[in-house]
Amino acid sequence: MSNLSPFHSTLKWALESTWPMLALFIVVITISRISYIVINKKKVLLYKDIFVLLSILYLLMLYFMLLSTEFSSSGSNLYLFREMARYKIGSKSFFYNVIGNIALFVPFGFILSYFVKARKIKHVVIPTFIVSLSAELIQYQIGRAFDVDDILLNTMGALIGFMIFISLREIKSKLPDVLKKNWFYNTLSILMLIGVIMLIISIWLVKLWMI
Repeated sequence: MSNLSPFHSTLKWALESTWPMLALFIVVITISRISYIVINKKKVLLYKDIFVLLSILYLLMLYFMLLSTEFSSSGSNLYLFREMARYKIGSKSFFYNVIGNIALFVPFGFILSYFVKARKIKHVVIPTFIVSLSAELIQYQIGRAFDVDDILLNTMGALIGFMIFISLREIKSKLPDVLKKNWFYNTLSILMLIGVIMLIISIWLVKLWMI
C-alpha cells in the first residue's frame, strides 16, 4: 500500500486552497466580535478571543487535512505498526507520515484541554480517539485509506498537546504577578495572530509569484 498519509503534499494543498476562506473568516469573526463588544459594552479579554479564533481556524484546516481527496490513496491497514514499520527513521516519509500525523493533533489536544478543562489523560485521549476513528472511517468511505496507525499517532499528538497544556498551566501559576496580567497574554495572542496572518499572506504572494 503506497503512502497512506501524504502529510506534506496535503498540508501544502490545504494551505494553498483555503487561504481565501481563512482570510475572510478572520475578517468576519473579528468584525463580529468587535461589534458585539462595542454594542454590549463588554470587557475585552483579547487573548481569549484570539485563542478562540485561532482554534476555529485550526479546526477548519484540520478538516481539509483529514478529508481532502486531492492527495490520497485507497486501501486499509488494520494491523497496528505495520505502516509505521515501512518508513525508515529519519527519512522524509517517516517525518511526513509519522511525525506529521503526531504534530497534526498536538494543537487539537491543547485546544480540547483548554475548552473541557481537562485534568486527566482520559479527558483528552478518549475524545481524540473517537474523532480520529471517525475521520478514518469517513476517509475510507470517500476513497482514501483507513489506517489504524494514524489513529494511534493522532492520539499521541493530542496527548502531547494535553501535556503542554498542563505544563503551561503549572508554569503560569508560578509566574510573577506582572506576567499574569491580561496585557501580557493579549500581547502574546496578537503576536500569534500576526504570525497566522503573515503565513496566509506569504502563501498568497507565492501563488502570485508563480502565475
